Amino acid sequence: MADAGQYKALWPRSPRQAKVKPLAKRLDTLEGKTIAWVWDYVFRGDEVFAQLEESFKARYPGVKFAHWSEFGNTHGSEEREVVAALPQKLKALGVDAVVSGMGC
Repeated sequence: MADAGQYKALWPRSPRQAKVKPLAKRLDTLEGKTIAWVWDYVFRGDEVFAQLEESFKARYPGVKFAHWSEFGNTHGSEEREVVAALPQKLKALGVDAVVSGMGC
């Protein structure tokens, strides 16, 4: 056989389904902004967010926070509903930035 030891291979990935989009404009500062803590209720996010909140308050005067309990668990039996409701809740709370925490 002339082609012994040679095999045809296929690319294991499918063509891209989503187009690349530009990133959202970044905030110049967090001073006076409202930051939302969004969490999947795994691995001590409550403790991490509390520490971050204290650090941010010291560094950025007037910064405010939307507590993770306002949004619900982003990983669980109600995940789809919680994530679907995020845009409306973020807007209603006047959120400027989101920190989404997930534990592994």
